[in-house]
Amino acid sequence: MTEDQLQQQIYTWYNNTFCLKNHNPRHVIFSVPNGGSRNVIEAKKMKATGLLPGVSDLIILQPNKTLFIELKIEKGVQSEVQKDFEQRVKLLGFEYHLIRSLNEFKNILLKEQPTI
Repeated sequence: MTEDQLQQQIYTWYNNTFCLKNHNPRHVIFSVPNGGSRNVIEAKKMKATGLLPGVSDLIILQPNKTLFIELKIEKGVQSEVQKDFEQRVKLLGFEYHLIRSLNEFKNILLKEQPTI
C-alpha cells in the first residue's frame, strides 16, 4: 500500500463517518497538497502564498479541536521538516498523530468518541 492509498482510505472512512450532513456539527477533514512535481513558476508562487514544508497530510477540524495527521506506511520515517512541524503544532497545544494504518486511525478517533 502507498501513502496515497492510505490517505484515501482514511479520508473516505472519516468523511463517511464523521462528516455527514446529519452530524451536528459536521466535522471537516482536508488534505494539504505540499508534495508533487511543479514547474519553477508555480513552486515560487506557492511558496510566496504560504506553502509550508512539513505540514501534515491531513487536518481534521472537530468542535473546539484540531488534529494534525501525518501518514506513513510500514517503515516510513518523517523528514526533518515534518518533525519540526510536529513540534511546533504540539507546542501550540494541538494533537499530532503519526498514523500507519486505517485501523490505527480508527482506534485513535473511536477512543476519543466511543459513541460512534
